[in-house]
Amino acid sequence: MAAAFAHPRVGIAAIIPNAEGKLLLGKRRNSHGSGTWQFPGGHLEFGETYFACAEREVAEETALKAQAVRLVGVTNDVFKDLGKHYVTLFVLCRTLEPAAEPELLEPDKCEGWYWVEWDEVRAWCEHHDDADPRWEDKKCFLPIRNLVAEQPDIKFSS
Repeated sequence: MAAAFAHPRVGIAAIIPNAEGKLLLGKRRNSHGSGTWQFPGGHLEFGETYFACAEREVAEETALKAQAVRLVGVTNDVFKDLGKHYVTLFVLCRTLEPAAEPELLEPDKCEGWYWVEWDEVRAWCEHHDDADPRWEDKKCFLPIRNLVAEQPDIKFSS
């Protein structure tokens, strides 16, 4: 078992829709949740606002310039087998350069960035535990699964 946290940590997930309404997701690697789909994001740093964190993480991971718009959800994410506990804040962001495409700036942490329909992500979450090979490559990170379970009809308009 990995080292447990003494206290919950704050994770930030940046939800970035493109002009067609698809959301930016990447596949995690080399960390807890490796192989699952995630939004850009990371840990809130000391003294940082969650909007600033979302904007910073988007720039660090994708090179996109984004502006945080509003908080759209909060989940309580306990990774029991790893002894990790996060409170994840989902921040809706808009790109400042709508035609820009994400770059893979941290290939050790993410396999690549893709634009995905929210309805598709919800379907992936609904079939997370299915043994069917059609869903094998469509597993979402625990905070996204919790967001879908807690707010199935969430909308991402700014």
